[in-house]
Amino acid sequence: MRQLKIRFKKYNDVWDNVKLTEIAPIVMGQSPDSKNYTDNPNDYILVQGNADMQNGRVVPRVWTTQITKLAEKGDLILSVRAPVGDIGKTDYNVVLGRGVAGIKGNEFLFQLLTKMKQYHYWARFSTGSTFESINSNDIKSAEIYLPSPAEQQAIGSLFRTLDDLLSSYKNNLANYQSLKATMLSKMFPKAGQTVPEIRLDGFEGEWELLEVNDLADDFQSGGTPKTNVQEYWDGDIPWIQSSDLEANCLFEIKVQKSISEKGLKNSSAKIIPKDSIAVVTRVGVGKLVVMRHEYATSQDFLSLSNLKSNIEFTAYLLYRLLQKEITQLQGTSIKGITKVELLSKKVLIPSLPEQQAIGAYFSNLDQLITSYQEKISQLETLKKKLLQDMFI
Repeated sequence: MRQLKIRFKKYNDVWDNVKLTEIAPIVMGQSPDSKNYTDNPNDYILVQGNADMQNGRVVPRVWTTQITKLAEKGDLILSVRAPVGDIGKTDYNVVLGRGVAGIKGNEFLFQLLTKMKQYHYWARFSTGSTFESINSNDIKSAEIYLPSPAEQQAIGSLFRTLDDLLSSYKNNLANYQSLKATMLSKMFPKAGQTVPEIRLDGFEGEWELLEVNDLADDFQSGGTPKTNVQEYWDGDIPWIQSSDLEANCLFEIKVQKSISEKGLKNSSAKIIPKDSIAVVTRVGVGKLVVMRHEYATSQDFLSLSNLKSNIEFTAYLLYRLLQKEITQLQGTSIKGITKVELLSKKVLIPSLPEQQAIGAYFSNLDQLITSYQEKISQLETLKKKLLQDMFI
């Protein structure tokens, strides 16, 4: 038996090796007839799979008038079809479809099943199968290790606290992301308007109609040195490609590659000055990033340099413009936007002080969003480590 790496000091009993069915009643789901599905919240909540669970909780999505198999409020819900092993709790009495099973268990068992999913316990039962699934025997015969009820309680309480903190951070993150989306739509003028719906204090007057071409002095595209010439690569010049950028992240980039002076001279790549905005115009259109240092790009970019407008404001202005462009391109075979098309786009611009204020507002909002994303990532890493070290 594997030894525990982390354990509460007052517990030293040996953990019992048992089958899941010995300590937790299990109910396999059975789907109602589809003709009995409804969208009436007064009917019975139907849980069919992981699509009906979010962040470890059942979220009502479909209802039914037919009762087949039931799980009660507080039960655990295990996904038995792809993706197998997803686990959640239900805060309601629900009808179980055939994609799930109901398990009566405490917080310790919920966290143990979470660990089993993370470490691919259920994969052994689906090997070689074209459709990933587990059956009643697979679940009931699953071997687990169980401590005393008191130690279960202590471990469950620790992980519940972690989960509550994670849930709080995720709610705050969602709220700030929602606020950002709302303000991006309201702090820039809508079509046909020359002033925004919401304006920061101290500013008035109409915004000026310009083209993107008016926002900077220089516009540079890029290029890719021959990938089979080693001396063109791994030099001192950061070289960015679309995959280095994250969607909705305007000030962070993970540069993966660099090129040499020879690579620069023997390709269409160019040195772009610092404090430029790199805009993806081809593969990955819609992404952009503010670059605070010199760089070069692939041919998928157009960079705006020597800006005449505030750089933060311009980044959010272009981001908003490109999101609209993506929406318009959906359903078409067009995969990008040309330099001429982008530079001729009409935009409304306020005074420089108002640009600076708007840029600072959204930059601060993005910093809050990033801080919550980092906290969530750190907590999730901690939880995964504790799941590995506090369970057998």
